Amino acid sequence: MSPHSASRRRVHRSVATGLPLAVAAALVAATTATAAPAGDAQVIRTATLGEIPLGTFSNALLPGSVGDDHGVHLGGIGSDIYPAGHKGEYWTVTDRGPNGQIKVDGKKRRTFPVPGFDPAIVKIRVSGDEVEVIDAIPLTTTSGKPVTGLPDQSGRDETPYTYDARTALSFNPNGLDTEGIVRAADGTFWLVDEYGPSLVHVSARGKVLTRYVPKGLNLTGADYPVVEALPSVLLHRKINRGFEGLAQLPCGDLVVALQSPLSLPDASAGDASRTTRLLRFSPGKKAVTAEYAYRFDPVSVVDPGEDDTSELKISSVVAVGGDRLLVEERTDKAARLQLVRLGHRNDILGGPWDDDTTAPSLEQLEDPAAAGVPVLTKRLVVDLGKASGVPGKIEGIARVNRDTLALINDNDFGMTDGTGAFDAEGRLVDSGIKTTVTYVRLPEDV
Repeated sequence: MSPHSASRRRVHRSVATGLPLAVAAALVAATTATAAPAGDAQVIRTATLGEIPLGTFSNALLPGSVGDDHGVHLGGIGSDIYPAGHKGEYWTVTDRGPNGQIKVDGKKRRTFPVPGFDPAIVKIRVSGDEVEVIDAIPLTTTSGKPVTGLPDQSGRDETPYTYDARTALSFNPNGLDTEGIVRAADGTFWLVDEYGPSLVHVSARGKVLTRYVPKGLNLTGADYPVVEALPSVLLHRKINRGFEGLAQLPCGDLVVALQSPLSLPDASAGDASRTTRLLRFSPGKKAVTAEYAYRFDPVSVVDPGEDDTSELKISSVVAVGGDRLLVEERTDKAARLQLVRLGHRNDILGGPWDDDTTAPSLEQLEDPAAAGVPVLTKRLVVDLGKASGVPGKIEGIARVNRDTLALINDNDFGMTDGTGAFDAEGRLVDSGIKTTVTYVRLPEDV
């Protein structure tokens, strides 16, 4: 048995038996919405993750990995959610770990208060009104080292700093900012990452088998195989807006969603654009086989009162049979689910829109369809903003059955930005936002 397998089993036993490792969830009263108007979704159940010290959680998986967790609790597991095969059980994945921003001399610095944190696959069970952690798998390199959540490349990724933004930390080419998760039929996992952006194949025990990145990324020094198999145009991803959503079609193909429009030809164009991209990837061929243009609704439609187009994001895509997907368009305060079908006629892979010298770029087109781009047709299924009891920043969605979804929010480990994120002793001033699994009944079957 490997040390990692043993540590994972220790975590599992501590959760199941309630031993002092504190990897157990606190009870929180369930919320049931009042009757929803016809056509609106209805919250039918909620469950909440309790306070699990991050150092305790991390060191149970990788002993000695975290020296000081600065009072941070386990969170961030709401980056995605995927059914685990048993009723109420799901696979989730953390993002890169606690991080925030502090201005120093007028410029924002990205802080990593717990740099030893290693992103993890976390198996949860919804039991009554609590979320229980029943297993956890650390992400490791070929030689068994933690990948960490630290940025990969100087000059491309933000420089990481300590919790107070005073001291720069080292970059790590192994680092992953994990988001979406699915589990394949062979028991391995597929994850997506924002840094590359990349698609990551992971063994059942958490070892990175292959990281697929854009052509031309030139990521060197990683302690696992890195394959440049994605379109080079993805090198223009916005910082912190790489791959966010991941779905597994019934045939086994994967669909990857770029969170936001590319910064093509520049950041201003990306911030103003409403056109992002989906990729179809064949695990058998180990290659991208199709690419699709996806058009957001105006930001004021998705989130009434919001006027900043750059707030639009895709955070989750969910396969609902055949080539059909639910796509979550969101801001931090609102979310709507659109139904799309991936058709051969919509494929733009290898065309002019993958050439970053094309002018205007796909992202600059005010009306891509009028310009001849075969944009995916979509149909609104539900506006989650109209369902009382749905929390903000929903990043993960799982299909429970034909008319019910499980939603999970990203609580950012309870962190906020600014100098007030930590007290004078360097302990986290928690935001009070909890990780919650929310069951929603849809107004129609999907």
